[in-house]
Amino acid sequence: MPNHHTPESVVIADTPAAILEWAARHIEHVGIHQGPGLFAGPGRTATLPCWPRGALQVAAGHGRGTAGRTYDWDVIDRARDHAFAILAETLAGHPVDAEEPAVAKARHREVIDRWSAEPGRTATAAARAFRAAAVRADRARIGPSIWHGAV
Repeated sequence: MPNHHTPESVVIADTPAAILEWAARHIEHVGIHQGPGLFAGPGRTATLPCWPRGALQVAAGHGRGTAGRTYDWDVIDRARDHAFAILAETLAGHPVDAEEPAVAKARHREVIDRWSAEPGRTATAAARAFRAAAVRADRARIGPSIWHGAV
């Protein structure tokens, strides 16, 4: 079976668990690049850096959609937002939430960015974190009926 977890793939994951697994495979492919090399890895896209938050965006199809296919971007974006939340909680070891959706999104990204920027962070550690979050999402059976109107 071909690996669809590449920046060139037109297959776009649409559940939090699938996005997290896709991101794990992507970060294994591109690695983590910090500082001036943020956009320097193999398999990177022109607009998304080679680091965990960029891998989640690539997994959710940003920079990869094709004109020949139709995507339900509302569903994909909600799944991506939940993937961000689950990953942030996995990295922090506790819930990372807020009353306002915009504040919660910002906190999720801050936790992920801070974790990603730690010196010595590796693609292996990032992939392991993505997969741990994917297992949590899968166990919770997080799908469209649960995250329909979520942050």
